[in-house]
Amino acid sequence: MAELHVEVVLGAGSRTFTGGALLDHGWSDEGITVDAEPTGAHQLLVSVGCCVVNDVYREAQPGVQVDGVTVRVSGELDAESWARAEITYEVDIDSPEDEDVIARLLAQVEAVAEIPRVLQGEVTVGRR
Repeated sequence: MAELHVEVVLGAGSRTFTGGALLDHGWSDEGITVDAEPTGAHQLLVSVGCCVVNDVYREAQPGVQVDGVTVRVSGELDAESWARAEITYEVDIDSPEDEDVIARLLAQVEAVAEIPRVLQGEVTVGRR
């Protein structure tokens, strides 16, 4: 079985970077910068990353200061069948908050992030 490894990086707020595509973002004035190839596999991971970035900002409201977010999403896919995938992500947050506050925020994000939750369940996709 041939494995395909795919990675994307997203940055928002103080974590935006140069050289990436820029997406408008309602939670941060700077938008979201994205480093990803224009393939379907990369775009799947971008959707996971965007959802996590959005939910970090949303779940931080009100009361938890978030200055910036970096999300790195990696995928291991079966390059032959595309029937199996393992997607993981890492989140780094710029914030003056205590580590335990950030840990609770990240636990809440993991509990509510819609796209990761959809992908963890049974998903059926087909043309009508």
